[in-house]
Parts: sequence; structure tokens; C-alpha cells
Amino acid sequence: MAKVLVLGLSKSGIAAAIGAKKRGYDVYITEGKTPREEFLNQIDELKAQGIHIETNGHTNNFIEGTDFAITSPGIPPKSEIFQKLNAKNIPIISEIEFAYQNTDIPFIVITGTNGKTTTTALVSHILSKNFSAPYCGNIGVPPTSLIDEKHDFLVCEVSSYQAQMTNKFKAKIACWTNFTPDHIDWHGGLENYFKAKAKLFTGSQSPEYSILNAKDPRLKDFAKKSGGKIVMFDDEKDCGIKDGAIYFRNEEIIKLTECPLLGHHNYQNIMCGIAVAKLLGMKNEDIRERIMSFRAPEHRLEKVREMDGITFYNDSKATNPEASIVAIDSFNNVDVALILGGRDKNTDLTQMCESINKHIHTVLLIGEATERFEQNLKKNGFDNIIKEGTMESAIDKAISLKPDVVLLSPACASFDMFKSYEHRGDVFKEYVLSK
Repeated sequence: MAKVLVLGLSKSGIAAAIGAKKRGYDVYITEGKTPREEFLNQIDELKAQGIHIETNGHTNNFIEGTDFAITSPGIPPKSEIFQKLNAKNIPIISEIEFAYQNTDIPFIVITGTNGKTTTTALVSHILSKNFSAPYCGNIGVPPTSLIDEKHDFLVCEVSSYQAQMTNKFKAKIACWTNFTPDHIDWHGGLENYFKAKAKLFTGSQSPEYSILNAKDPRLKDFAKKSGGKIVMFDDEKDCGIKDGAIYFRNEEIIKLTECPLLGHHNYQNIMCGIAVAKLLGMKNEDIRERIMSFRAPEHRLEKVREMDGITFYNDSKATNPEASIVAIDSFNNVDVALILGGRDKNTDLTQMCESINKHIHTVLLIGEATERFEQNLKKNGFDNIIKEGTMESAIDKAISLKPDVVLLSPACASFDMFKSYEHRGDVFKEYVLSK
């Protein structure tokens, strides 16, 4: 019986362990820390299935004799357990790779620095008109938990962490939404970050179709090297905008005024969804109807409420400046109060400051990034800055200014003040809805 070592007692790790056990493997889960309570509660159930589990460290007893390891996305390649496995030449794959190797269901992949989750949810929503096509992957549903069910496609959000740990994974359709600097420390450099995502589009892993962003200079150039049949979006020839509507190869699909999502970046997400649906043979009227009925996932430029002439948007998922820029650029000729800040990723702020100068009236700063963000904003000529100590006080101050829009788009990680970006967004929404 082959031995599988699962790295991390996490959602994807547990799904991989159960999936491997069903397929006759001897399964071991090794967790380096004390697991979160939600996963601790599953340990007895997993052990009852014959799965071996250790926490708070990685022992040689668990590692010895391993045929291959399945890693959870959050474990970096420079970690101690990776080094131990590499020293013993034990192959390490991601959970999405394991799922792919154990199913015949075709994968539709969405990757990119920003927009992955919205696009993944949208593609699944559009396809559900004609197909069984649940979303999975980095969006929060491990694909291994779906591979024993009957589906036409799996619409899988793939992070750079997951992509890097693939070797045979081959999508039917792969979409790359955009590429901007992120996760540089994790990958050990910008080029390694790019190469991790590029694996899904090149060589033996080339998909049948590659859908790429024509307005992203790096991806436009990459189109010359990408495998599969190439479809470009935000592009006049394949899928783009003209005369106030989105077209696919000269066929009008939907007018911009009918789109439920705000901003050009969301129009790009919609173009991705249209391209996938058209490649799979869906009718224009069905695609249009499904787009119109779509609602954005939580924490992604999510409209929370309107109150006394102010519209509140929760964009807590914007954990880097590039993500905040696309939200900021969505507002024109309106008075916007922007809540910004959190745990600083120390990335360059120049472009974000330029967008703020064009689109934002007031910036309210919170969290550890306050001083550096203030310095950069002032250096770039923006002075209408207010510093607040809490999310609640920032919201109260923003309301007192009577803007048209209050936008939470922090451009930072959340861990200085909150458990996660979801927790941060929930605090924003709950306080706004309590007013």
C-alpha cells in the first residue's frame, strides 16, 4: 500500500486525505502548528477512517517511507517540512494536482493576481445554465471533494502556490486575468511568481484554450509563448468592448449598462466568462441572462447599502495596492472617502497614489501602514488625509464628511487588526448596517 503524506490539517489537506484514503492509500497528515478549532474537531472522525494525524511538528516517523506528499497552499517551499522532503527526494504535489490525477472531469482554470475569485464564481454561474460546473480551488472548495460526483466541468480558481506544485495538471480552458507584483517573498522573486502561473499554460500542461488579458503588457507578450488555442479578452478581435457593449467575435453579448458589476476590471472578468461560455457553445441570450443574474462574491467591491445619500462598498479582499487601484479607478466624478491601511506589504505605492489623486476626495488611514501610506500620499501631492484608530471610528468620520461613496479598499493584509480579510469586511459591513 503506497503511503501519502498530507502537509497541513486544513480544508484542502483534509479533502486530499479523505480522497487518498478512498483510493486505497495509507494516509498520514502532518501539521506543524496547533490546528484551528474547526479542524481540530475533525481529528477523531479522520482517525476513525484510518488516517494517521500528528500536530505541532513533523516527525521522521511520519515522513519515512512516504511515496509522495500533497501540500496545502499556505505552506511555502522554504519551510522545514519541504526541505526534509526534498532532501529525501519525495515528490510534492498540490491538492488540485491530486484531484486532476484522479478524475476524468475536465477543469476550467482561472488564475491571476486579482479578479480570480469573482471570475471563477461568474464562470460557474454562467455555465450552470447548461452544465454542472461547480466552482472549486482557491475559492474555498477543494476539488478533491468533488471528483467522486458527476459534473461536466470543475471551474477551479488556482493560486500561484497551487500552480507551482503541479506537474501533470492540464486544463481544458485556462484563463489568466492579469499579472501584477504579489507574493514575491513566498516565491523568492517576481519572475518565480510569473513562472509558477505560467506552468498552467505551457509545455505538456498547455490547455486546449488559453484566455489571456490583451491589456496586460506581460500577458500580451506571453500570448506568443502560451500553449493551446489563444483567445484574448479586452481585445477588438476576440472579446472586447465597443459601442457600449461587450462583444465576442463581432457578436454583441451584453450592454455595459446591463452588467451587474462595477468598474472596467469587472468588465474584464465578464469578458473571461463570456469567452469560456462561447468556447463551450453556449447561446448568447443564455450568457447574457446569467451575467445579469450574477451577484459579486463577498468582500470584492461589494455594495453594502445606501444611507442618507451615501453608498457603502466593501472591498476588503483588496490586500495589495494593485487590487485597490482597480476599485479606486471604478469611481469617476463622485466624492469618495476611501478607508485604507492595515498590515503593510511594503510594495510600491506610486501608482495607487496617482489613482487616489484622480478619483478620491478623502483618505482615512488605519492600521500599521498608516505612517508609510501618509508619507507616500503627501509625497505624491495628496494631503486630504485623516488618521483613525479603528475601523468604526474611520466609518463614523467618513459618514460625517457626507461623501457620495464610502469605500473600504485597504491595499493591505488584515492581520494587524483582524483575523482575515473576511473578518475585516464583516466588521465593516456589520457596523455600516447598524447605523
